[in-house]
Amino acid sequence: MVGESVTALADFLCGYPLFILLIGGGFYLFLRSGMVSLRLLPAAFRELRGKQSRESGRQISSVQALTSVVAATVGMGNIAGVAIALVMGGPGAIFWMWVSALVGMSTKFHEGVLTTRYKTAGPDGRTSGGTMYIIDRALGPRWHWMALTFAVAGMLGTLCIMNANQLTEAVVSTFTTPEWLENSPAVGSLASALGWGHEAAFRLMVGIAIALIVSSVVVGGIRRIAGVASWLVPFMVGLYFLLVLYIIITHSAEVPAAFRSIFAEAFNLRAGWGALAGIAIIGARRAALVNDAGVGTATIMHGASANSEPAREGLIAMLGPAIDSGLVCTLTALALLLCGDLQAVEGIKGLDVAMKAFAAAIPAGEYLLMGIVLCFSLSSMFSYSFYGNRCAAYLFGERRARFYTWFFILTLVVFAVMPLGVAIGFCDLFYALMAFPTMITLLLLGGKVREEIRKFTGRPALSH
Repeated sequence: MVGESVTALADFLCGYPLFILLIGGGFYLFLRSGMVSLRLLPAAFRELRGKQSRESGRQISSVQALTSVVAATVGMGNIAGVAIALVMGGPGAIFWMWVSALVGMSTKFHEGVLTTRYKTAGPDGRTSGGTMYIIDRALGPRWHWMALTFAVAGMLGTLCIMNANQLTEAVVSTFTTPEWLENSPAVGSLASALGWGHEAAFRLMVGIAIALIVSSVVVGGIRRIAGVASWLVPFMVGLYFLLVLYIIITHSAEVPAAFRSIFAEAFNLRAGWGALAGIAIIGARRAALVNDAGVGTATIMHGASANSEPAREGLIAMLGPAIDSGLVCTLTALALLLCGDLQAVEGIKGLDVAMKAFAAAIPAGEYLLMGIVLCFSLSSMFSYSFYGNRCAAYLFGERRARFYTWFFILTLVVFAVMPLGVAIGFCDLFYALMAFPTMITLLLLGGKVREEIRKFTGRPALSH
């Protein structure tokens, strides 16, 4: 009964209310900021290439914060989610994804500015930021309940329920067969010892392996997470780009037609409703998992940056949606439009569609894509552990927060084995409970962001 109620509430909040809040609110921020994601995009790239505040102590640089955020957001949603949008909405849905990315960039700018302006410093030199600190320091005690809501939802919503489960499912379906599972001595021994089926035993083995990999990174804290993300993100995005480039080259004659179809179908009824189905109905619930714009997780990571200039941090932060929702989603769309079968036969299985497309276009393409999915999923877990840890520190203090990290690692094993069921509803509900406080805060403090924009654009340094 409780599970059904939670699922029903999640379905309601993560439908049109979340879509209106994230997309509608983001569009409002885009206009009120003077279209910052367009107007200051060149400045954002200059800041990315320019001199960064050096990481020090338990702080990281702005670029490390950006790569850590992208590590969290670039995941299965960029592959499976795009396939779903194309199946339901046709090529025109991709145009609306680009619009969503542009709006998300403005939202991320506001997040970066405000978390830097209102972050706090502890006695150990660690800076802490996030929606909860913005609310406490900028809005005051009357709104403290909203800060608590965000922190509790962030601590539980960033547990990798779907990531761990879907990654395990992908490994099982790609690298095993029922015959192999039945004949494997190691799997058979574990299954006999536990009294489980062979597939369940193998899922447990995969879950333990995932937990060991993640623990080797996350127990080192933010510096190690950021260090791994700073080389893993460029590597995996670059490798994905090369795979799609191969597809583009081998299907070069079809590329102009693919782009024409995107723009030609962007405004017809099928594309319009399909975009809503792909971005709103299937995901403003899943859009939060694509670039996290408006959810508030980025405020936590950018709040750990050594940078103390709000506008500069905001400019770097807004490049996140450009990378994940813009670049990576476009790469996926091109690959699927050029060689994918977008006809849904038995339901919509986005990852299956993508795997088949890469298998058809590239020798051993399904295994190469699976390797990329593994990297995407693991990198997400690294950053999510930090998000949850910071929320736990806000609620219970720094000493007790370390216990959350070990709890996070343990849950990876549990989520790998357990059926999703109601857990998906809980995950979606927690994300909605993070997004509502974050977007309300951004909308209330839009004037503070405009102050920082005016300060920055008035500086001579912008002209360099």
